[in-house]
Amino acid sequence: MRIGVFICHCGSNIAGTVDVAQVAANAAKMPDVAFAVDTMYACSEPGQQAIEEAVKQHKLTGVVVASCSPRMHEPTFRRAVERAGLNRYMIEMANIREQVSWIGKDKEANTRKATDLVHMAVEKLRLNRVLIPKQIPVTRKVLVVGGGVAGIQAALDCAEGGMEVVMVEREPSIGGKMSKLDKTFPTIDCSSCVLGPKMVDVAQNDHIDLFTYSEVESITGYVGNFEVTIRKKAPYVDWEKCTGCGICTEKCPNKKSFDRHNEGMGTTTSINIPFPQAIPKKATINAATCRKLVDGKCGVCAKVCPSGAINYEQEDELVTVKVGAVVAATGYDFMDWTVYREYGAGRYKDVITSLQYERLLSASGPTEGHIKRPSDGKEPKNIVFIQCVGSRDVSIGRPYCSGFCCMYTAKQAILTKDHIPDSQSYVFYMDIRSPGKAYDEFTRRAQEEYGAQYLRGRVSTIVPLGDKLLVRGADTLAGQQVEIEADLVVLAVGGEAAHGAPQLAEKLRISYDSYGFFMEGHVKLKPVETNTAGVFLAGACQGLKDIPASVAQGSAAAAKALGLLSKDTLESDPQTASVDLKRCVGCGKCWNVCPFGAIREMDMRGQIKAEVLEAVCQGCGLCNATCPQGAIQLSHFTDNQVLAEVEALCRC
Repeated sequence: MRIGVFICHCGSNIAGTVDVAQVAANAAKMPDVAFAVDTMYACSEPGQQAIEEAVKQHKLTGVVVASCSPRMHEPTFRRAVERAGLNRYMIEMANIREQVSWIGKDKEANTRKATDLVHMAVEKLRLNRVLIPKQIPVTRKVLVVGGGVAGIQAALDCAEGGMEVVMVEREPSIGGKMSKLDKTFPTIDCSSCVLGPKMVDVAQNDHIDLFTYSEVESITGYVGNFEVTIRKKAPYVDWEKCTGCGICTEKCPNKKSFDRHNEGMGTTTSINIPFPQAIPKKATINAATCRKLVDGKCGVCAKVCPSGAINYEQEDELVTVKVGAVVAATGYDFMDWTVYREYGAGRYKDVITSLQYERLLSASGPTEGHIKRPSDGKEPKNIVFIQCVGSRDVSIGRPYCSGFCCMYTAKQAILTKDHIPDSQSYVFYMDIRSPGKAYDEFTRRAQEEYGAQYLRGRVSTIVPLGDKLLVRGADTLAGQQVEIEADLVVLAVGGEAAHGAPQLAEKLRISYDSYGFFMEGHVKLKPVETNTAGVFLAGACQGLKDIPASVAQGSAAAAKALGLLSKDTLESDPQTASVDLKRCVGCGKCWNVCPFGAIREMDMRGQIKAEVLEAVCQGCGLCNATCPQGAIQLSHFTDNQVLAEVEALCRC
């Protein structure tokens, strides 16, 4: 074998703490190394051309590149050696940036360690074999999970690209959190005016099959060929017959149900349409509060329904669809702010959340856009806004910034002045974070034009004071304690991952972080891709973000899905597991640990054996590590290859 070794300077990233020329000289002495050189930027166009030329000039049969993490540029170097005529799997990377130069300052020690890593890569490469991808057919259909603004944008873009789309939303209507907003920052334009037409476009698009009040039950298969089971929850109304006339809502005698759309700021009937612009505009019965379903003693809605759409016997329905790609756009939820006992922990009626306040501002809200205190219905004059409730707080496990709270508080302060000209808004904040286009100007406008008083400091406690609330806090810029008698307190509650997000991630076989947000494939290079091929991310499910960023990511995920499914076939990754049937004893440990469901049991002449579904296998290696007989091996990472690396390290 003739191996070429290329040691990257990466500017001063590596060369600053590693003697790259010495590493190249050491590599030249290793077994089967026919050529070794250091290069300034291996990933640049000149660097890749140098690799291609060296392969041809020195008749190399394998290449080792010592540079950054394979997560960054392994596909880049695989394409380079392929252009030079080698099999793409005849290359190995030694990570001497993240694993060496970035973690130590001792140049001599770093040079030795870099040499060791290169030696390990050379020994593994000596046992590499040519791997050939297979062609698999694809289903040209996209599943979008979540009907918020990011999911809507992704679905519309995919449909515009000629792709069939299946959209699944767990609520009775699409729209997500944006449908609950009155206005949006920084333009103060009507939220429903922006979102409403897009919702209608989804309903009227022939390429989009909409499943609302539904959830993903299970998903199997692999990129290009996923099989998804959708649970359509029973609304106890035949939506084929329902015309959305609203007569059932008017006549329902139970008018004390919790109003989810209005965040509990008002009540609703047991049968209702979530909001006037709902898509689809169909009624749904709340089984927990419906008298007919609870004790069988009502049935008014069935009697008054002119289309006979009410069906108390309706049950959940399972529907199976086949798709080629999945876009997860499940959004976010607000954290439970009642853990803050200093803010009343939900005991005071006039301490409300920002989204509840949004519903008071909205003309379609419970007060028809008139700001009224929940306790007595009076118009508040002094309103205190408290920032970072559930954000940047390590004590409750929420150290991250939610990102949009500073902006929506400024918006609400502006709108408050418009609604109540003689009102005064006070904003307690830690830092103002307004990095978007025209965002900082917007927050200054709230202060300079609308008179909102911003106080840099935390609120220590809120206590009742007659019919008001006494807010005690600090103004750290003035260096003094502050007490404000407030008529209403609005908490800028931070966001968290949507309820059920980790469970959905496991169904999709994608990674999620300790807070429940879905993890991207690479924070810079693959911001909308995941560790599972064919599954993409859009919006706040990947991390909290505002509407423009969510829309942009929805379009990005759609572009990735369209690009993936633009071909009739896809290449499968040959780095998969394979079973030595002679050694397999059918113990079942491999198929029990496989997170992708890629291994199944098969009956071979009365004996149970393991079988790997190559198209499903993601090459994680769990089965290889688990098999007690060593009967299952992972191509490109066999036991012999791993042991060769270990032996190389031990001989150093």
